[in-house]
Amino acid sequence: QVQLVESGGGSVQAGGSLTLSCETSGWTFTTGCMGWFRQAPGKEREGVAAIDHDGTTSYKSYLDSVRGRFTISVDNSKRIVYLQMSSLKPEDTAMYYCAASKTYGFDIRGSCRASTLWGQGTQVTVSS
Repeated sequence: QVQLVESGGGSVQAGGSLTLSCETSGWTFTTGCMGWFRQAPGKEREGVAAIDHDGTTSYKSYLDSVRGRFTISVDNSKRIVYLQMSSLKPEDTAMYYCAASKTYGFDIRGSCRASTLWGQGTQVTVSS
């Protein structure tokens, strides 16, 4: 049924750019919340960016350390969510996951509060 598939990861040098894609199948993002998370080895998973839509208005939220460098967006079909990343730093190295919730709303940290669907992840490696 509903699946999320990430793509676009890879290895880049510090200062470079990458765009990650999360393609949905079996679901169109009209209302709800889509987010990007990342987890580096030995570290806790953290929310990177999220976009929420309550049926009328869209809201975006970013991790402080990526704000101004990363941009989350949804294509016109509302079936693909992008994470545009620029000025990448070695500390951005992590496995990046796409997650979705059919219920809209952020938690106190600015992440989707009810993510139930997850992609398989795509690796981003930033070298010095």
